[in-house]
Amino acid sequence: MASKSDFVQYIIDQCSGAGEITAKKMFGDYGLYCNGKIVGLICDNALFLKPTEEGRSLLRSTLMKPPYEGAKDFFYIEDIDDRDYLSKLVGTTYQVLPEPKKKKKK
Repeated sequence: MASKSDFVQYIIDQCSGAGEITAKKMFGDYGLYCNGKIVGLICDNALFLKPTEEGRSLLRSTLMKPPYEGAKDFFYIEDIDDRDYLSKLVGTTYQVLPEPKKKKKK
């Protein structure tokens, strides 16, 4: 089941304190980006963030599960209604993840 657009917009709004938050449709669901860097996924109306040690230290509950069948485990974020918490979590994840590799020109 794909995520609903109003849920995706809600997550974007909730994380907006972390920077420029966008979501791009991919594989039937959405990638969550902070300042152009992918930090998580929105799948089946649920938020998943890439796991980092810094993010783990901020989590209120550490629940790891794959966002879709065959995927690696991500942090499953249940508490999506606390804007400050989500913004801090997304911002911290953004800061510690490496910059994306530049695509080679063909």
